[in-house]
Amino acid sequence: MTKDYKEMLNRAYEQLPEQIEEQDRFQIPRARVTRQGRRSVIMNFNDIAQGLQREPEHLLKFLLKETATRGNYDGTRVVFQGRFNQDSIQNLIEIYTNKYVICPVCGRPDTHIVRDKRLSFLQCDACGARSSIGKS
Repeated sequence: MTKDYKEMLNRAYEQLPEQIEEQDRFQIPRARVTRQGRRSVIMNFNDIAQGLQREPEHLLKFLLKETATRGNYDGTRVVFQGRFNQDSIQNLIEIYTNKYVICPVCGRPDTHIVRDKRLSFLQCDACGARSSIGKS
């Protein structure tokens, strides 16, 4: 019986792939940015906010502050005053994700924003950590 077990184990090891690809369940959504004259439009803004599990208004406020421009949100997309390319918008979304979505303690995206008086905290559902993210 020991010989059969070792043979099955060896066959199982032979069938394993050499490199196991690990796919994270959380991926930062890619922004689809188009230009319309002097304006830039994030076509899938609502999908990005849903993917990050954040209120679209919170994400928009961050992007407007970082781009130092004005913009309008119509429920699915955002129109910015000014010309911004896809890479710069995607970089800002990654900065937002690292600051307001990813837990600084365990590195998981299972968080939500909790407001306590004038301060906001990032509450992690995975590890229970509560980290300050400043004023809201």
